[in-house]
Amino acid sequence: MFRRLLTWSPRRSAATGLVALTALNGGAALAPSSSATLDGPSCPTNVVISISAPSRQFLSSMSDLFLRDFTRSYFFSTPSGGYSTSRSSTARTILLSGSSKETSRENRDDGPSSPGCTQSDTTAKAAAAAGPAVVHISVAQGPSGSGTIIDPDGTILTSANCVAESLNSRKVSESKIGVTLQDGREFEGTVVNADFLSDIATVKIQSETPLPVARIGSSSKLRPGDKVIALGSPQALQNAITSGIVSCTDRDSIDMGLGGVRGQYLQTDCATNRGSSGGPLVNLDGEVVGVNILKSAVADGMSFAVPIDIVMKIIEQFEKNGRVVRPRLGMKVRDLNERRIARLKKKNACFPDVSKGVLVRKAPGKKKN
Repeated sequence: MFRRLLTWSPRRSAATGLVALTALNGGAALAPSSSATLDGPSCPTNVVISISAPSRQFLSSMSDLFLRDFTRSYFFSTPSGGYSTSRSSTARTILLSGSSKETSRENRDDGPSSPGCTQSDTTAKAAAAAGPAVVHISVAQGPSGSGTIIDPDGTILTSANCVAESLNSRKVSESKIGVTLQDGREFEGTVVNADFLSDIATVKIQSETPLPVARIGSSSKLRPGDKVIALGSPQALQNAITSGIVSCTDRDSIDMGLGGVRGQYLQTDCATNRGSSGGPLVNLDGEVVGVNILKSAVADGMSFAVPIDIVMKIIEQFEKNGRVVRPRLGMKVRDLNERRIARLKKKNACFPDVSKGVLVRKAPGKKKN
């Protein structure tokens, strides 16, 4: 009986396997229907199966296994004696209620479906989109860093410290600027502009063949918790990628203890090290949303990047004036937020009822109180 049922037909073989397991479990009775016999020469075979309640529970846990594995064609021989290489496009799902339905194998997802796998794939695609445009920058007897090609004409966006004559120097190196692409091509670059207050610089290379170019995104669309990746050459190890999230979208330079011109930074927990400076911070769409420039020396998981919206304004100043022009009014101001407003109201009951704005701490010709 089982010899006839174990044929190349996947559906019949799956049913036979379930019957065999149930019989071993001691809870099934098998009998031919009144319309046909199991040994009939050519008539379609109908089988009536009586299954006890414990066996139904057993079959419920095993049916998916059989429908997935035992209906695969390479488990069964073909009538010619070889193994079938084709698979049936559909598999019959046998329901315990006695009914059946056809489900397309194409609609089943046998692959990984966890959110982690999807997220990993998205991160890899973002890195693949931006990675070819990321370069390694080296200066003779000076620091090394990273950069990003942002224009087909060979314009590279990087950190000003990457092109300085020495670490902590605010003078552009007069030595040759070496630029190495991800595909191994090497060029000699020229520093076009550098602004050490914002730590942003541009380098130019000349290439006879097309250069990969990164897409520019918008840092204003970032939210705390958004996934980002950092690309660059930490410790001169080229083509390195780390991932993390945006911790803060407007970290104030005053809060960071930085002197000089006040600025806003993106804070992330992406791992960055010496050599990562100047490399791009990229969103999951593969767009550059910042330029990595700093990391905390006393804490892990605290890296900082200049928002790309600010960077593009700096580049506009480079193109227009050859440098960044920063007008001064001689005033010292501080942004007001809910916490500061509440503290000022508590300190002075006459403080105006405002929700936002700036507090003028010092004005020209007025002595500081």
